[in-house]
Amino acid sequence: MSQQRLFSISTILSILTTVALMLVFWQLRGLLVVLMIAVVLAASIVPVVNWAERLRIPRVLSVIVVYLSLLAGLFGVGVLIGPTVAEQIELLIRQLPIYGEHLQAFYENWVSHLTLTRPELVRELLNPDALTSWIIRSSQQLAVRSYSATTGLLGGFFSLVLAILISGYMAADSDTLTQSLLQLFPAPWNTRLSAQVGLISDRMGSYIRGRILVSLILSTVITVGLSLLGLSQFALGLGAIAGVTNLIPFLGPLLGALPALIVALSQGGLLVLWVLLLFVVVQSLETYVLDPLLVGSSVGVHPLYQLLAVLGGTQVVGIVGALIIPPWIAGAAVLLENLYLKPKLLSEQRAATTSRSPSGVEPQVVAPQPSPSST
Repeated sequence: MSQQRLFSISTILSILTTVALMLVFWQLRGLLVVLMIAVVLAASIVPVVNWAERLRIPRVLSVIVVYLSLLAGLFGVGVLIGPTVAEQIELLIRQLPIYGEHLQAFYENWVSHLTLTRPELVRELLNPDALTSWIIRSSQQLAVRSYSATTGLLGGFFSLVLAILISGYMAADSDTLTQSLLQLFPAPWNTRLSAQVGLISDRMGSYIRGRILVSLILSTVITVGLSLLGLSQFALGLGAIAGVTNLIPFLGPLLGALPALIVALSQGGLLVLWVLLLFVVVQSLETYVLDPLLVGSSVGVHPLYQLLAVLGGTQVVGIVGALIIPPWIAGAAVLLENLYLKPKLLSEQRAATTSRSPSGVEPQVVAPQPSPSST
């Protein structure tokens, strides 16, 4: 009875401790998001820092040079095309009501050609006003989640700066930091996890670097393609929108194509078909050429699980979650693969091998023969 009572008390204490930790983590979710971003940033620059260290350059100095180079590059791009992109996006937002009227007219014309008997039924099923309000409401909710996760616009800026500083410290002193964390795990898990740290960093870093490079290439191709199709007034802004949204797996290409299709649809004619063909070609280029070449199989997770992870991250912390959850899924896939799936497969193969004889024939059970003394 005392053992059962002790077991029940220990179980209750474990549950209470778990609940308390979950509440603490929830209160610190902003800091956790910053740490998740910092880990992703650190994993993306670690190969460059390691290469500089082989050239006898101090890691701290190499981290500073990498970040200063990135900031200088972003500043240069912002100075060159930033004003034009902002101007085109602002003009696009101002003309949204006009585009809405064009879409309404196109929709009513399409409904009248679709059916002549009950067009009001189709209007009820596909109500543009209801669809527009739903899109606006969903966008507002998504913006609120992203806003609250980063504690506002100013808080988001300081969170990004803090994430960069933490990631720089992680990249500069990664060995000491990793060993201090692994000491918390008992043997032999500390050794097993230590062997996976480099693999996790490589997979997370290769994923985020590949996604950024693919997005830059697709943004350039879409900008040039829209300019050739006659949408030079918004080509740079639409290309920038498509490049940023393309960082989000699965949903990003669709989100990036919608503004361009709306603008093309308002222009009339066959332009919408050419724009749709452009995005189909770009998506095929990404799927069959750029992703296998630049990203490869760095995630190692089924696409359905990736999609669920993106949707879950978006639901919790908005756009930030859609951007940072996929590389974390890529890193978690390393642990799942090397610490569970491969040992499980190896043990199953060993069990199958020991259950067979050396000749490959299943062993037969032989009845014991009576000893001479028993006859």
